[in-house]
This record gives sequence, C-alpha cells and structure tokens, in this order.
Amino acid sequence: MRRHYPKIFCLCLSLLKDRSLADDATQESFIKAYHSLDQFREDSSFSTWIHRIAVNRCLDLTRLKAREKEDSLDTILENSGGHSFQELESSLYLESSLINSDLVEKIMARLPVEYRLILILREMQGFNYQEIAQVLECSLDSVKARLRRARLACGEIIRHFQMAGYV
Repeated sequence: MRRHYPKIFCLCLSLLKDRSLADDATQESFIKAYHSLDQFREDSSFSTWIHRIAVNRCLDLTRLKAREKEDSLDTILENSGGHSFQELESSLYLESSLINSDLVEKIMARLPVEYRLILILREMQGFNYQEIAQVLECSLDSVKARLRRARLACGEIIRHFQMAGYV
C-alpha cells in the first residue's frame, strides 16, 4: 500500500477533483484489492490491477456525482492570473504543471472523464501503452486513438483561449 498509495491518490484526485472523495476512493480501492487478492491474476502487474480498481471506483463516483455548474472558458481565463498560452502549452503534459497550475487543472476538468483518465495515466502516471490497455481493458489501438483524441480535445480548449485573445 505504501508503494502505490501516492499514485493511486493522485489518479483519484485528478479524476474526482475533490480531496475528500479522492481519499475515500483511494482507501476503498485498497480495501477492495485486499478483499479480492485471490482474484488477482498475475498476467499483469499489481500496479496495473490496483489502478484498474481505482479507475472503476472513480468512474462509479463520477456517475453518482451531480453535475456541478462549470465556469465558462472566458471566466477561467480571467481568473488564471495571467498565464500565457505558450507557458500553458509547453507545460500541459508535465506532472508538476498539472499539480501547480490552476488553469491547467480547470482545462483538464473540462475534458470528458475518459480523456482526462487516459492523459493522467500516460502523462502523469507514466504508464506505457500496454499498461494503459490493461488498466482500461481495451486494445492497444484503442489506447492510441483515445490518447490522440484526448490531446486534440486539449488543443481545442487551448485554441479557444488563444482566439479569445488571451495569448
């Protein structure tokens, strides 16, 4: 648990955007893993298996969570504290920037859950395509296509900011 807790918590926090919910989801994931150890097949790593459990728990909570009012992209830009888009684009996929930049977090929050999830697994957690395929229970081609669509969706949001004159 000590080895995997930070990454699982980061994943849950990135998906749920609520520290308390993320903490609960992380704990519930480890409890479920403990109770399901006899079902663990060693055809994948333990890390991949526990990530899949956490992803499922977060997706369940996301479905249950009532839709919150979202800020418009213009409001996000106004409240961004003067971040430039060159800075944003160059740091979009760096873990430290995702953690430290409120603007990037808000952009990520505007992405559909499946896009946010695949970006978190690849860019923040450092999973390779095969590991992502195992966590998401899909093919390698599907991982590549989803990752491409997620990056394109991020680019569209950034372009909206640029067109609004906040460059």
